[in-house]
Amino acid sequence: QVQLVESGGGLVQAGGSLRLSCAASGRSFSTYAMAWFRQAPGKEREFVAAINWGGGYTAYVDSVKGRFTISRDNAKNLVYLQMNSLKLEDTAVYYCAASNTGWDVPPTGAERFSSWGHGTQVTVFS
Repeated sequence: QVQLVESGGGLVQAGGSLRLSCAASGRSFSTYAMAWFRQAPGKEREFVAAINWGGGYTAYVDSVKGRFTISRDNAKNLVYLQMNSLKLEDTAVYYCAASNTGWDVPPTGAERFSSWGHGTQVTVFS
């Protein structure tokens, strides 16, 4: 398994941008599909974005398409989530997750991810 640590969260005004990072340690990072999930207060954890092992396939929840971009740097064991045009409803704790299932197409269900970070808070204000 890999160990994951998120960073980059914070306070941002609506319409602004943030970039989240997820640092992975452990073996064979490049063989894992990676994803970002989020959980807002009083709501269930939801899928945000995923990327396959090589970065050639990405998937997004409809509410962030065109605004968020997931990417990875396998040489540095890093995954990023660039978030633009942030909205109040993007406020949540964002979690990085790793899955050793799926290859060309990354999974999007939380049950497919075996490693999780502790999360980083993103708060969007008006």
